[in-house]
Amino acid sequence: MTPRLDAIGITTRDMTSSFAFYRSLGFEIPVGLELEPHAEITLPNGLRFMWDSVELTSSLHEGYKHAPNHNLAAFLCASPAEVNSKFDEVLLAGGRTVKAPWDAFWGQRYAQIADPDGHVVDLFAPLE
Repeated sequence: MTPRLDAIGITTRDMTSSFAFYRSLGFEIPVGLELEPHAEITLPNGLRFMWDSVELTSSLHEGYKHAPNHNLAAFLCASPAEVNSKFDEVLLAGGRTVKAPWDAFWGQRYAQIADPDGHVVDLFAPLE
């Protein structure tokens, strides 16, 4: 499988304000989701849109204290093994390690790589 764009994520200082903004653009965001440090919805076209609190992002990335996008896009891989192999392939193509592949507490094999301009791209697959 070729990894496919599955999600776009942002980091926010205030979930409630961010949700109000995106609701004004037509996003259907369930009430109460603003209480979570990580939230996501699936858009009508199947693409997921995700929010992480600055606190959650800071806990994952030491020294991260501001709220610009922490990642550009998240690519779904076929398996945890493909996360590992694609991570190595992208490094050879000029990527820089942000966070090497790990088994995340939310049930996915996850990795983060910065592109040559510093934009972070996530690779992930459900744990088997």
